[in-house]
Amino acid sequence: MGWPLAVSAALMDKSRNSFFNALIALAAGHLFAMAAILFPFTALLFLAERQREIQIGAACLVIGLGVYLLVNRRHPRFLARVPPSRLALWSFLAAMAHGAGLMLVPIYLGICRTIATDAGHAAASDLMTGNAKVAVLVALAHTAAMTSSGGLLAFGVYRWLGLRFLSKSWFNLDLVWALSLILVGVLSLMFVH
Repeated sequence: MGWPLAVSAALMDKSRNSFFNALIALAAGHLFAMAAILFPFTALLFLAERQREIQIGAACLVIGLGVYLLVNRRHPRFLARVPPSRLALWSFLAAMAHGAGLMLVPIYLGICRTIATDAGHAAASDLMTGNAKVAVLVALAHTAAMTSSGGLLAFGVYRWLGLRFLSKSWFNLDLVWALSLILVGVLSLMFVH
């Protein structure tokens, strides 16, 4: 959801360079947020005898974040204008708050164990739990997808549609995001071994 800040930076500075600098800062913050979540869990995988407790804790953390977002639906006002020098920090905090790395933890910890016929999810789980390099690649792929899709949307608004379109057509997906986190956490708890 950081792409409106890239539009804002470009419109305020009246510069395409500001747009791309903002997009790079947002991508860096998002990537660091996922790394901050995924790598501590990588270290925890060495505690195999505690895997059940870790799975329950991760699922409860996802549920807790979803409940918090459901209850606290108001965005702080200071987030309305983020200076370009702080976009990486904003992206890191927003990605942490919205669970960007947390959504990958259930797969990483093997919470999403699937039946033998679902080879895709089983392969992803095997790869992620067996190798920290794969966790890095997953974080990079996710950040690249988030940055390119958000960047294309932001560039389209910045270049062709403008601020008036953005202010009249904005819709908030916070409720959907909060409910999806709760659902994923509950489903994860149901399949703890």
